[in-house]
Amino acid sequence: MTTQPPRGGSGPDGFQPPGPEAKVFVISVAAELSGLHPQTLRTYDRLGLVAPGRTGGGGRRYSLRDIELLRTVARLTAEGLGLEGVKRVIELENQVLALQARVAELQAELAQSQQVQNLPALIADNQVVIWRSMRR
Repeated sequence: MTTQPPRGGSGPDGFQPPGPEAKVFVISVAAELSGLHPQTLRTYDRLGLVAPGRTGGGGRRYSLRDIELLRTVARLTAEGLGLEGVKRVIELENQVLALQARVAELQAELAQSQQVQNLPALIADNQVVIWRSMRR
């Protein structure tokens, strides 16, 4: 008789650990993991620097990504940046990530269209050059 591994999980017992976006840490654990005081986390929440999830009773829940963000805020403030400056840096970093994702999408789209149209192109250093025939 052969036993089969359980379905739906990645571990031997079928357990699937939560992803980095899962809001699973209570404020005391998030404070300890980030090296900050719980009241500081509440302040950062009020200022919109981090957006923890909420339980039905209103308790905050933080994800691993939230904790990394808290560590970034702590590092930037320790380097002398004010909280408004930290907020702007985080906004700009998020914008850069979104733009990088869009560039990757466009490069994939271009590569696909090249295969369909057989247009020669060069992609280097985030620049795209397409050669087209000048025949009319």
